[in-house]
Amino acid sequence: MTYCCKLKTLTLHFPKRHFSKAALYEKHLAKIKMSVPKSRENPVIMKLETPEFRSLFTDELKSLATLFAKYNYEIRIAGGAVRDLLMGIKPTDLDFATTAAPTEMKKIFESENIRIINENGEKHGTITPRINNKENFEITTLRVDVVTDGRHAEVIFTTDWLLDSLRRDLTINSMFLGLDGSLYDYFFGYDDLQKRRVTFVGNAETRIQEDYLRILRYFRFYGRISDKCNNHDKDTLQAIKRNAAGLDKISGERIWTELKKMLEGNFAGDLLVVIIDCGLSQYIGLPTKPNIEELKKVWTRSGHLNLNAITLLSSLLNNVEDAIALNRRLKLSAFDRDLATFIVEHREPKLHPNYLLPYQQLIIKAKSKPLVIKQYALEVLKYNNSEYLEELETWQIPHFPINGAMLKERGVESGRFMGVVMQELKDIWADNQFKSSVEELLDCIPEVLEKLLQKKKKKNAK
Repeated sequence: MTYCCKLKTLTLHFPKRHFSKAALYEKHLAKIKMSVPKSRENPVIMKLETPEFRSLFTDELKSLATLFAKYNYEIRIAGGAVRDLLMGIKPTDLDFATTAAPTEMKKIFESENIRIINENGEKHGTITPRINNKENFEITTLRVDVVTDGRHAEVIFTTDWLLDSLRRDLTINSMFLGLDGSLYDYFFGYDDLQKRRVTFVGNAETRIQEDYLRILRYFRFYGRISDKCNNHDKDTLQAIKRNAAGLDKISGERIWTELKKMLEGNFAGDLLVVIIDCGLSQYIGLPTKPNIEELKKVWTRSGHLNLNAITLLSSLLNNVEDAIALNRRLKLSAFDRDLATFIVEHREPKLHPNYLLPYQQLIIKAKSKPLVIKQYALEVLKYNNSEYLEELETWQIPHFPINGAMLKERGVESGRFMGVVMQELKDIWADNQFKSSVEELLDCIPEVLEKLLQKKKKKNAK
């Protein structure tokens, strides 16, 4: 059941559990209405007729548009998809906003025998119908944040497009696109996009305190939108500095999602320096005294090499302990966690007449997944802008010529112990630059067995 109340021209939809709070919300919304920043009197500023826009209109989207028109509810494309379309990019994901409340959408789809999937989103105002049993559409009711704690928001639903636009983070993400091509831009996001400017909607501090992750979203979108590496608004950076500690409330996984996208975009090295200058290091898993000079060297010499996000971030780490702390905060994948440690341990150039041999030996000596270790070694060469990068890329990992049957014939017992012996022989083979023959390696077995026996005796003696 949905209760409704009105504030001037604003219609609010209160789920039953909110009804006792309706008066409080009315008061809060009155305050919001009084503090709305400068906005366009007429938000429709142009009609979009680009090939990218027209290519979105599948039969399923046309059916969806017809359905909402039939029941007299407005639906528009929202957020990042609008921004991408204005940049000539066909969006990979479409989000829609509507004046219909979740309960009203459910009635529509039930009446039309349309299946609804992912009903978990309903409490946040999102309904996902599957049209023609072929395409899903994520549709969210216009809403207003009335209670926020820097991570989560308690929302109420509205029919006011301006207020929904106001709750979004950046002006470039606050626009809507009608299915007739009308661009609705309440807070001058189109102007900012044309000027390659990244600006919060209204007051930066207010937007940040609604969700502290927006600090990192600012930097991520700066890398996507701006055409200059260091053209930040000073007041915006001051607002970020004042609210840096708020990132402590954000989960490591969410931080890493934003940070990774930023590190894979433009100006990544320059943005990391600004992030550190804003005092964010200790809240995002970096050491309190990051190795900024190392970062600047790596970015200058290797920024053009499409570095893995962790590779660049690892330049700020001073030691393996810093890599462990980074993983503890960001909850990295096993690949990223081990790459950070590998970079810190092996980033110093290896002094050897055959430059690649030490890296090739690391790959062969790896106890598992040599192809993964090769990826790590390639990242180290990128890190150092090595002239041997292409040579290692094309290097085929040689086949180790010994197998279990051969060891069994020489009296090595099967099971885990055979694997240990195999690894020892592989190390010998690598140390001999992969030149040892099968017979030479098999002749090393007695020596290996004796070595393992002595190691076991020392361990037992402790």
